[in-house]
Amino acid sequence: MEAVHFGAGNIGRGFIGSLLYQANYHTTFVDVNDEVIQELNEKQQYNVRLAAENSETLTVKNVSGINSINDPDKVIEAITKADIVTTAVGPNILAIISELIAKGLRKRLKSSNKELNIIACENMIGGSSLLREKVMEHITEEERTSFDAMYGFPNAAVDRIVPNQSNHDRLEVSVEPYYEWVVDETAVKGEKPAIDGITYVHDLTPYIERKLFTVNTGHAVPAYIGHYMGYTTINEAMNDQIVQEIIKGALTESGEALVQTYQFDREQHQAYINRIIERFMNTYISDEVTRVGRGPIRKLGPQDRLIRPASMYMDATENPPFYLAKTIAAALEYKNENDEEAVKLQQMIAENGYQQTLQSVSGLDSNHPLTSVVLKQLEEIKALKG
Repeated sequence: MEAVHFGAGNIGRGFIGSLLYQANYHTTFVDVNDEVIQELNEKQQYNVRLAAENSETLTVKNVSGINSINDPDKVIEAITKADIVTTAVGPNILAIISELIAKGLRKRLKSSNKELNIIACENMIGGSSLLREKVMEHITEEERTSFDAMYGFPNAAVDRIVPNQSNHDRLEVSVEPYYEWVVDETAVKGEKPAIDGITYVHDLTPYIERKLFTVNTGHAVPAYIGHYMGYTTINEAMNDQIVQEIIKGALTESGEALVQTYQFDREQHQAYINRIIERFMNTYISDEVTRVGRGPIRKLGPQDRLIRPASMYMDATENPPFYLAKTIAAALEYKNENDEEAVKLQQMIAENGYQQTLQSVSGLDSNHPLTSVVLKQLEEIKALKG
């Protein structure tokens, strides 16, 4: 079986690529990094190492690569023969790869009557839906009916910590043992891809928000609070008792919102929270706070990991989400001259102040009660610097 995967980075190789290999796919990685593509074609294999006390190594074989800038026609041809197409490129890159995918799907219609599923494995809500929307912008109205009939874009929730790393072997990648890949089966065309590791569900939204508002919300605490306190890695921050208190409080708040909104079992969700915190404490994963915290404007968006669960919590309990608001305040204070969004955020604050900037990036109304809670926590977090 043939898989085409966009994104030959650590997540693409260490997470999706390894599961595709174990499901007996030959995976063609599509990327713009020519050095990685060349090595994939030369070695046709790479190692995935589990970051744990009892480390194991999986050798992923049956792989090749295509540089999408140098050889777009080869990418188009690969899509015509694929049994599945996946992505792990980052939310902002989906629009960029959509035209090439559209060309491949268009050519495929001429040579194949087999359905195909395109799954965006991105750290966002509705990644595949967004990719479908962008693909449809590159086709005609006449083609749309055929595309809708033949091509599925099932949304997915993915979860695996793949830290920033530098290995002697360029292709080797270290990942945490835990992973989750949940796919909306209602949007699948034809047979469901038989990949051990995918959990198919009828309603993906609760699983996406459970992951986003536990894993991503939780990760934001040591990233933004930790950075504000002067820590450089997630592990350093997680060993601080103040960070521990804030992450437990924030995930209790987001957890209450999730339990009341989606009727998750309360004890099971608390166990899920505890497991997430344990994952962040993994000493074998060294992640920089600047990598986890990058892109603060997007992460302060209305549907993202901080504003949405804080709003949900207020709606569900009518109480202020102090710990989530404290993390939002730290995100507003996030300063990193190497992060384009962080620079822009600080420029917005300098020009318009905290309140107007928060309303602008979060979509909150001027009279939304969360705004005043965050502004109060901006004053409170000053004590964290001692």
